[in-house]
Order: sequence, then structure tokens, then C-alpha cells
Amino acid sequence: MYSVKVQSSSIDTKSKFMQVYEILKFELIHDPCFEFDHDSRQWVDQMLDYNVPRGKLNRGLSVVDSYKLLKGEELTEDEFFLACALGWCIEWLIAYAMVLDDIIDESHTRRGQPCWFRLPKVGMIAVNDGLVLRNHIARILKKHFRGKPYYVDLLDLFNEVEFQTASGEMIELITTLAGEKDLSKYSLSIHRRIVQYKTGFCSFYLPVACALLMFGEDLDDHVQAKDILVEMGTYFQTQDDYLDCFGAPEITGKIGTDIEGFKCSWLVVKALELSNEEQKKLLHENYGKKDPTSIVKVKELYHALNLQVVFEDYEKTMHEKLIKSIEAHPSKAIQAVLKSYLGKIYKRQK
Repeated sequence: MYSVKVQSSSIDTKSKFMQVYEILKFELIHDPCFEFDHDSRQWVDQMLDYNVPRGKLNRGLSVVDSYKLLKGEELTEDEFFLACALGWCIEWLIAYAMVLDDIIDESHTRRGQPCWFRLPKVGMIAVNDGLVLRNHIARILKKHFRGKPYYVDLLDLFNEVEFQTASGEMIELITTLAGEKDLSKYSLSIHRRIVQYKTGFCSFYLPVACALLMFGEDLDDHVQAKDILVEMGTYFQTQDDYLDCFGAPEITGKIGTDIEGFKCSWLVVKALELSNEEQKKLLHENYGKKDPTSIVKVKELYHALNLQVVFEDYEKTMHEKLIKSIEAHPSKAIQAVLKSYLGKIYKRQK
């Protein structure tokens, strides 16, 4: 049915995953909507290549890996294609969120290249491109999953996760309203609430949930796994917060903007927790300013508070906690899925 040979040992999973991307892209740019419009097809072709497959693709590939672990044997060609298609739907969702998020944050780079909206020919057209990306997901699901018994569950899952992610983004954004910047609002509980919704559901729960639906499972029976995955997402976003300041841009692929953007980052929350009154005053005076001198002062305070060591301790403790929770899960197959996921992010540098 599809031009992806699952059993070929000469091609690794990521290469085969990329083959599925090309198939899906071909279908989308030849959508009847663009039947007589070459310029639109060319724009969508370039927009997709620039925004969708440029990352590590861990979220998308995790659908394939998770389904393999659940099934416990090699996938058929059809199963492999469908798992990849769901993985790409997640990558499309992430791309949609990032295109819009970069505009909101006034970011400059993403995945080692200028943000899409920063390209002179693009600008605010990127807002509509984000909407196109989101609508592509529904078209992929309709074309390849409409006849599946879990089709409605897939639609509900993507809609629910998108809402949760947007809600997390909203909670974060309303803490940074112009003229209303107040560090006293920031706490570990607020940070946790933001990242659970902004990252946990989309980046961690969604791939495994897709695999479970493909495998014929009822998601209501897997609340324990969901809780672990959302907790893993909290850990992942805390890593992101740390790398935004301490990561090397040539490795992370982006220049951090959390300090100047007045983000409710794990670092500033911990800094507020550990600072004396004089250090708190410095934070209040400099955090959220685009002035390079203010950014340097905040980073110097982070160093003075040994936040790198504090983060290392957090990472070790969180890893031990997650392993304990995973090993308490009654299903060995799901344990394998969760451990595989954790192994991909533990002590990551980008």
C-alpha cells in the first residue's frame, strides 16, 4: 500500500520516518484546495520543510518506538506507516505551536536557523502558516485513519491536548503582561502548572497515547502512565529552562530569551527561593528587561546562587523518582515504553 519497506535493514527508522514525511507532504501540497495554484503549493512545500522536520523528531519517533514495544514484535508495513503518520501529526502540532510561540516571544532562532517569521518574505504571514499547519493534522487523520475504530478517539485526543497546551501557554503569558510584571507571582506551583499543560501533555503523553489507541487500548485505563508521562514533561521543561540560560546555542539550536521575556522559568523561581533580600531586589530590578547589562546581572546572580549545582541535584532526584514510579507500573510493556522515553531525555544537552 505504501512505499516504505519496513523490513529493509539498510534503512534506519529515522530515514523511513522521513520517507513517510515526504508522502504526507506530497498529499498535502496536492490538496484540491491548491489544484490550480502553483504559488500556494510552492509556499506550503517550503514552509513545511522549514518548520516541520528540522528538530530531533523524538516525539514523532516515540509513537513508532512505543507501538513496537507494546506489540512486542516487528510491525507490518501498514502498521509502520500509520504509526509514522501519527508521529508526524505530533510533529506538525509542535511546529504549529513553535511558529506562533516564536512570534509571541519575539525569538530570533529556532532549531539552529532564523525563526520562520524572521524571514523577510514571511513576516506575519507566519500566523496564517501556523493555522495551516494545525489544519493539516485533521487532513492527515481523515485521509489515513477515518476507517479505524479509534478515529474519533484520535480526534478527541489531539483536540484535548491542543487545548491543554494553549491553556499552559495562556497561563504563562498572562504573568508577563506589559506593565503588570510582578515576580512575586512566581512560584514552583505556578511553574509546575504551566509546564504540565504547556509541555507534559503534548510532548510526552500524546505520543504514547497515540500508540495505545493504535494498539486498541482505552486511554481511561492508563491514567497511571499518563501521570508519569506528565511528570516527565515537567522534568523536560525544567531542563529546557536550564538550557535556555546555561546551554550552548550551537548545541541547543536557539538563543535563550527567558530572562528578557520575563518567563516563569524554573531558574528564576529557584533564584527567588534562595536569594537574600539584596539579591531579590537585584532580580526585581533586572529580570524581564531587554537591556544586555540587566541580562548579564541576572545570569551572574544565577551563578552566585550555584543554580547549576541546584539543577544537577534536581535532575538526579527527579530521575530516581520517575524510575521508582515506572517500576511500580503493573505492565512490563508500558514500563519499557516509559523507560525508553526517560532514557531519551535524561541529562540531555539540547
